[in-house]
Amino acid sequence: MTGTSEYRTASPDLASYRLRRERELGSLYATARSLTALGEIDTVLDSIVRQAHELIGTDFTYLSLLSPDGELMLKASEGLISSTFSAARVPSGTGVGGRVIATGAPAWVSNYLETKDVPHDEAFDDLVLPEGMVALLGVPLLVGDEVIGVLFAADRTERPFEHDEVALLSAFADHAAVALNNARLYDESRSALKQLQSAYVTIEEQVAVMERAQSVHESLTRVVLKGGGAEEVARLLVQHLRGAVTVFDRTGAVTAKCHHDGEVEQPVQRPSPDAVEQARQSGRWATTTDSTGLWHTAATIQAGDTHLGALLLTRTHEPAPVDIRTLERAAQIMGLLILKETAVAEAEERVSGELLTELLVSTPPVGPALRARAQTRGIDIAALNVLVVAESATRTAAETSRRLHALSQERGGLAGEHLGRATLLLPAADLAQAARAVHDRLRRDLGTPVRVVAEPVTGDTWGRAFDRAGRCCALMQSLGVVDQATTADQYAMFALLFDPERAQDLDQLLAGSIEPLVRYDLRRSTQLVATLTTYFHHAGNLSRTARALHIHLNTLLKRLDRVGTVLGEDWRSPDRALQLQVALRLHELRTQTDTS
Repeated sequence: MTGTSEYRTASPDLASYRLRRERELGSLYATARSLTALGEIDTVLDSIVRQAHELIGTDFTYLSLLSPDGELMLKASEGLISSTFSAARVPSGTGVGGRVIATGAPAWVSNYLETKDVPHDEAFDDLVLPEGMVALLGVPLLVGDEVIGVLFAADRTERPFEHDEVALLSAFADHAAVALNNARLYDESRSALKQLQSAYVTIEEQVAVMERAQSVHESLTRVVLKGGGAEEVARLLVQHLRGAVTVFDRTGAVTAKCHHDGEVEQPVQRPSPDAVEQARQSGRWATTTDSTGLWHTAATIQAGDTHLGALLLTRTHEPAPVDIRTLERAAQIMGLLILKETAVAEAEERVSGELLTELLVSTPPVGPALRARAQTRGIDIAALNVLVVAESATRTAAETSRRLHALSQERGGLAGEHLGRATLLLPAADLAQAARAVHDRLRRDLGTPVRVVAEPVTGDTWGRAFDRAGRCCALMQSLGVVDQATTADQYAMFALLFDPERAQDLDQLLAGSIEPLVRYDLRRSTQLVATLTTYFHHAGNLSRTARALHIHLNTLLKRLDRVGTVLGEDWRSPDRALQLQVALRLHELRTQTDTS
């Protein structure tokens, strides 16, 4: 079995999940800082593998670089038990490494020798047996668009690799590639000392440029560790690169912008779409110029194959290679920051939704344990006196729930998806005003019509309030209402339909009025119920009723005579006719709601 990377979170407890994520991010950035230090290539390789081994926690870890003749050569390892494995040389078109090189993306197998999804090299397979390698994950080391090697993490037991592990090793590999490139540039700088001196460029200046880039990277790391955001990243880049920096989200909207005093200021509208789009298509960076002579350099913000946004640097002169590398590093940091914020937000939404569900399915009174859990989140259960159900014809319940979650955090409530419905519990003094406020917020955030029903919660009967509001929402859909803020009481005339505690009364009403017609239709495959419904809908006008039913007037008269035979000849009397009209409408609405 093979896999590629996606990003998700799955933790039953938000606190432990946050703690684990903070430990991983802290370890990752501490490792990144140590890797960016200048040093010999062999020393850097050993440091990369050692720290990746400690960070990922697999049985062993190794790093292979592409040789000029197209082979992956093992350069550093940690945790090996076989001396022969350290001499591994694998053709670049085989194995997990071959797939990583071909796609430029992570890949893994749960059992290397058993998988048929990748081509095998016999010489390497012979080394796998004594080492005991079974599960294998590989992530690319990228410098620009070029894969220069692969970082591997392996276990000696069969298992899949979790998406979080793939994401973490990929993030580490990005920093490792920067470290390798720094080490290579450092060696090249030392070897080119004489040439640089002849061109009046000293090695100290080259090292100073690299140290400045390292300083920017460390500053970006501190931004994330202390909980900074896009504004701080943009401001930091402007301090070091000057010009103007704009941060875009995945939709192309501007989330932050900053410019150096006295230099070009980026307009609010999206500038230089060519640079941003070219960077998105390449997955790395792109540079363009415009008619005014400005240079636009964009670096895409990505997590695996997922586009998360872009960074755009605008200046009056062409960026140097070190400036482009700095912008790319900032994009990597922004990607990790977005992943962290997204993971925490999703975990908070999940915990809030789980707590909401427990309240809705609990039997009154609510126990002290549940109250204590809510209290730790700063929520007073006793104050949650209004339940709101929201539904949009063009948005999913999950999308609507996310919007309600943002509102719940502002109002001291709980939100989530329960039984397929977006639901919100909140404290409110005015029921109708609460419905209107939620409706206005959803209309603005979703940009689409939405049905919102508010129901008061008496005591701890949240489940009953949800059931009544949900049935009311379904009834509104049956009635053709697509955009309205209301309370369940405003539909009191049809309360029998969506109040489960009065379902027996509805059955009695129907049994005493139209049930004989329903049974007659079932036995004889006639349409007396539909005929009588259309007759009342057209106020007893025979011609319009016949046209609506697409039948001859004589056929209609025969059907109405049959209605009289089944129900009694007094069915047209005012009191009897009113009862029949209400019963037929309720029967129609209940049938539509039950099948919706």
